[in-house]
Amino acid sequence: MAVARSAASKLDWANLTTTLSLKGTTAASLAAFKKRNDDARRRLAVLKSQPSSVDLAHYRNVLNNTAVVDEIESFTKSWKPVTYDIGRQVKAIEAFEAQAVKSAEETKEVVDKELGSLEKTLANIIGSPEIERRVERLVEAGRWNVPHYKEKFGDYSII
Repeated sequence: MAVARSAASKLDWANLTTTLSLKGTTAASLAAFKKRNDDARRRLAVLKSQPSSVDLAHYRNVLNNTAVVDEIESFTKSWKPVTYDIGRQVKAIEAFEAQAVKSAEETKEVVDKELGSLEKTLANIIGSPEIERRVERLVEAGRWNVPHYKEKFGDYSII
C-alpha cells in the first residue's frame, strides 16, 4: 500500500494526459479518478486531524449527572466497528480497469494503423525520384504548370 501511495504522489497528473496523448473517454475517466482520489485523501486528512478519544473523567468531574457519562462510556466500550463487503466496489474497479485497458488497446490499434499509413506515404515520397527529375526539367525549361490547376483554382497571374 505504501508503494502505491508513493507512486501516486510522484505521478505528474498535470502532464499525464498530454504526455501519453490521451483523449476522449480515457482522459475524462482519468480526470474523474484523480478528482475522487484527491477528495478521498482530503477527507482522510481531515478525519486524521480530529481527536479520536474522549476524556470521560473530565466530564465526570464537570457534570452533576455522572450516570449519563457512565451510560456513554458503556456505549463506547460495547461499540464494534461495522465491516463492509467491498466486493461490489472491487468489481466496479476491475470493470473500470478492463474498460480502460480495452480503450487503450483500441487507441493503440488506431495509432498503429495511422503510423503504417504514414510510413507508406513517406516511403512513396522518398522512393519516387522521377518526380524530382520532372520538376527539375520543367523548371529548367522555364515552365511550371501544374496540370488542371487553372481549371480547379482559376488563373490569378498578374502578367
